[in-house]
Amino acid sequence: MRYSLFDTPVVTPLLRLVSNLYLWVMGWHKVGALPADPRCVVVAAPHTSSWDFPLMLACVFSYRAKASWMGKKSMFVWPISQVLKWLGGIPIDRGRTTNAVGQAARVITESDRMLMFLSAEGTRGRTSKWKTGFYHIALKARVPIVLSFADYGRRRVGFGPSFVPTGDIENDMKLLAEFYRDMIPKYPEKFTVPDVSQP
Repeated sequence: MRYSLFDTPVVTPLLRLVSNLYLWVMGWHKVGALPADPRCVVVAAPHTSSWDFPLMLACVFSYRAKASWMGKKSMFVWPISQVLKWLGGIPIDRGRTTNAVGQAARVITESDRMLMFLSAEGTRGRTSKWKTGFYHIALKARVPIVLSFADYGRRRVGFGPSFVPTGDIENDMKLLAEFYRDMIPKYPEKFTVPDVSQP
């Protein structure tokens, strides 16, 4: 059995305790429940600060979830590859001649359980529109998209609604826009409400 950061004996319970303490001390409140679907794509947003990562990581531990994330295959070289995989990383070949969406979808469908966390904004800086890789991965894998969030204004972090992508991306993205519209990121001036209709 290959352990990860999220199910390693002794280490995981300790990190879960630290995470709960961190959320409590910093005044954050968990909202929502862990996704019921064993396999799904989780949108992590808003993403405007380096603080978003440890906050969401604390949320994952507190919910007793096991998170996965995608990384360029070139990152996964020995000996660091074992560390990255232990941290939940999954190598994906993003070369021009490869289908990264297909690879990611296959990894999800071949797993018994997988919460694939993706930052749809793709950057901490302001962007005119969100990247849509997360949507196409979920569509191809035929799994739900779960909306996770960190709302700095209300000090709330957790999981929101989920939906199964229909293939009508512009209409489906309206669901994300409606959900994230009132979210207050750490740096509001860097946040863009989800939109794929712009050229």
